[in-house]
Amino acid sequence: MAGGSAPNPNPSSGGRSNVRIVVAGDRGTGKSSLIVTAAAETFPTNVPPILPPTKLPDDYYPDGVPITIIDTSSRSEDRGTLAEELRRADAVVLTYACDQPATLDRLSSFWLPELRRLEVKVPVIVVGCKLDLREDHQQVSLEQVMSPIMQEFREIETCIECSAFKHIQIPEVFYYAQKAVLHPTAPLFDQETQTLKPRCVRALKRIFILCDLDRDGALSDAELNDFQVKCFNAPLQPSEIVGVKRVVQEKLPEGVNMNGLTLTGFLFLHALFIEKGRLETTWTVLRKFGYDNDIKLRDDLIPPIKRAPDQSAELTSDAVEFLKGIFCLYDIDGDGALRPSDLDDLFSTAPESPWSEPPYEDAAQKTALGGLSLYGFLSEWALMTLLDPAGTMANLIYIGYAGDPSSAIRITRKRRVDRKKQQSDRTVLQCYIFGPKKAGKSSLLNSFLGRPFSDSYTPTTDERYAVNVVDQPGGRKTLVLREIPGDGVNKFLSNKESLAACDIAVFIYDSSDEASWKKATELLVDVASHGEATGYEVPCLIVAAKDDMDPYPMAIQDSTRVSQDMGIEAPIPISSKLGDFDNVFRRIISAAEHPHLSIPETEAGRSRKQYNRLVNRSLMFVSVGAAVAIVGLAAYRVYAARKNSSS
Repeated sequence: MAGGSAPNPNPSSGGRSNVRIVVAGDRGTGKSSLIVTAAAETFPTNVPPILPPTKLPDDYYPDGVPITIIDTSSRSEDRGTLAEELRRADAVVLTYACDQPATLDRLSSFWLPELRRLEVKVPVIVVGCKLDLREDHQQVSLEQVMSPIMQEFREIETCIECSAFKHIQIPEVFYYAQKAVLHPTAPLFDQETQTLKPRCVRALKRIFILCDLDRDGALSDAELNDFQVKCFNAPLQPSEIVGVKRVVQEKLPEGVNMNGLTLTGFLFLHALFIEKGRLETTWTVLRKFGYDNDIKLRDDLIPPIKRAPDQSAELTSDAVEFLKGIFCLYDIDGDGALRPSDLDDLFSTAPESPWSEPPYEDAAQKTALGGLSLYGFLSEWALMTLLDPAGTMANLIYIGYAGDPSSAIRITRKRRVDRKKQQSDRTVLQCYIFGPKKAGKSSLLNSFLGRPFSDSYTPTTDERYAVNVVDQPGGRKTLVLREIPGDGVNKFLSNKESLAACDIAVFIYDSSDEASWKKATELLVDVASHGEATGYEVPCLIVAAKDDMDPYPMAIQDSTRVSQDMGIEAPIPISSKLGDFDNVFRRIISAAEHPHLSIPETEAGRSRKQYNRLVNRSLMFVSVGAAVAIVGLAAYRVYAARKNSSS
């Protein structure tokens, strides 16, 4: 890899069409002269206090991206305008005067802290102007002067000294500023540890694997040449390949083996390019392979997904078969489970492991050693596809899915169609779990994941998911349980479409506590009313938890009355403590598969239906009466015509 040493046309600009550079600094430090000299290539004799926005054409620098330079005033009365311009900047050039040491001190005492106060998080180029005016006895090393400041303010990308009067390093100032925007250091390299950042390593590892066509763990001379042509549009000469490998082998012997350049050597080369300021080389490589400035796949590489609120996304059989193959590939010890280290390895070519944080963390059943079985692994993918189908497609690409990303996802039909057809065709069903505090919601989710019962109570403050595969008579289904915190229901129902993605709602209560029952039935009525009002009606089941305890006195009568009034099944008794679940998860799936059988009806809903029936019947009578009247009128006309003709 020559790293751009071969003829290199304009590297990708990361999708930018313009770079906005704001020049700031103390009065008299040479801001305006710097800008005019860069644009006009002549030193100005008369400079206005503030220049209008100045443009450098797109052919000014090799990247082919035009630059807009904004001059600023350092007067206190212009502080608001200055702050606004700084917030809009892609990069900031901070100036000091080489002949005025006090202006250099002001960088760390005022200007750099001010940028932080304004939360301006863009690259900063520190520029010493008026180099020609610095006296010989003031000569000091730029590195010596700037090193302490750069240690404290890591946002400083580059320091440079220049002279507008003598045309010394003027174009370089804005070249470095543009380069810092188009080819930023921060996403790639950690200045403190002097190492590639983890996300950069992961992306380069994926690129290395894609280029290692024979899968022997090294890039051969031919593979290196193909890589060079793809990224830089020019082949490597044999002598260049020898040179690249020699550089690596001298510094890092394990970077080259008998088959070619290893991953270690590939990463070392990129670290070397970055240390030498050749960030455009690594950025060109990343962008050729579809990465954006956050070192994630560009949005345009992920096909858009169109779906109605009551449609959901599922993996296709092609994607499931691919994932089964990936599971076997990373189950190195063949124990039927992927341990955390296996998962880290599997996702080592993704920006990060997608399941290390909620809602995916701890959402699937784990083995005794903390691993995922095949069904646990597929369950996590099913949950991610349900909640974030674009994320699923991206992660499939990261781990090597070679097909069209859209072939990995299917969109189910609308749930309202399921209700009309009286059957769901989904393989992944989502169940919302409602209930008051201490009713047993979390215990139900834990038991679904095979976790032991615990008497200790920890309130759930955020929504939580549990996903697992359930064996049904008609085949396996994936069930997703979503726990809605007891005190978050009102906020949840404030969204009109909150029930659109729900296949079934379960209302759980403590069967020994009358107050728990009353609260659960209130929630049932609220949810059912919301469904009736929005058109997103959902089947509902009631679960009587803590069946190992004595029921409250009127429990049977109350539950019978509510079930009959609302037209749903009687409560299902369970005991998480005793491990007695009465096939509750199978029953949840069965009710979701035949949604029309368990949709509750409220008094308001019943009245609305009766009203609609009356209105429809009245309209029918009106239309029949009108039809009779029209027929009668026609008959009268015929009769009148006949009478006239006979006369």
